[in-house]
Amino acid sequence: MRTTIAGSLPKPAWLAEPEMIWAPWRLEGDDLVEGQQDAALAWIKIQEDAGIDIVTDGEQFRKHFVHGFLESINGIDWELMTSMGIRNDRYEAQVPTVTSPVSRSVSVHGASSAFCRANTKNGLKITMPGPMTICDTIANRHYGTREEMAFAFAELLNQEAKELEAIGVDVIQFDEPAFNAFLEDAAGWGVQALNRAIEGLSCTTAVHICYGYGIKANIDWKSTLGGEWRQYEEFFPALNASNIDQVSLECAGSHVPMDVMASLTDKEVLVGVIDVATNAIETPSRWRPRCRRHRGSSTPNG
Repeated sequence: MRTTIAGSLPKPAWLAEPEMIWAPWRLEGDDLVEGQQDAALAWIKIQEDAGIDIVTDGEQFRKHFVHGFLESINGIDWELMTSMGIRNDRYEAQVPTVTSPVSRSVSVHGASSAFCRANTKNGLKITMPGPMTICDTIANRHYGTREEMAFAFAELLNQEAKELEAIGVDVIQFDEPAFNAFLEDAAGWGVQALNRAIEGLSCTTAVHICYGYGIKANIDWKSTLGGEWRQYEEFFPALNASNIDQVSLECAGSHVPMDVMASLTDKEVLVGVIDVATNAIETPSRWRPRCRRHRGSSTPNG
């Protein structure tokens, strides 16, 4: 059983303010690049020392798991901020706006991924936002529908993913928390756009799904979901029929029954066995039973 993490890790206080969404960088220019590299090196070493088989950069090179990719994409107006509902109007945020066809003129994560690849002998995983989650985190004033915009971004993600694979990245993971907010669309064009994003890749591909952390709106929403969260059942059959290799799920910090995974018969399932919503350090005796109930890979970070 190989271990990995979901992807993100806290940024050190000298790089950005901890526990803050969209925290601004505290460094600039070459100092920022060096600071990001130092932070990534520190987390890679910690993961290696902990025995993690497939390490990540801890997302130390991006402010936000979605906007960190979008900042390098053409067609987005970062001055035109639009107020829109996020995760099916769970909360409202000011977001940049797509005003023309999106395109990618440079690699977004190529340099940082090459740096990490050169500094670990372990497997390396790089995470990017999934097409549906991108479309739920940016305003649309160009494309006819959100589905049309999702496939435009899926094309750019595919270009980026192929470059990361050429660098030597072993696992490319797409984060799709929006799958939990738009269940019917997730089973339809959400999975189809995900297939487009991974088209032609030979490295391992993964999708990570979670219910969200960090803000009161997510906490309040989760309190309305009841004692058993079976929402995954609505789109897991479509996900199982997709071309994705791995499905990464939060399990320690949610009320998802373990038998819900039964429909993922053709996928490698990564089980999040550590609750990341608490600062309490969980002992091996606490999370080991969660691993024993499953086969395949395990991710210690929900």
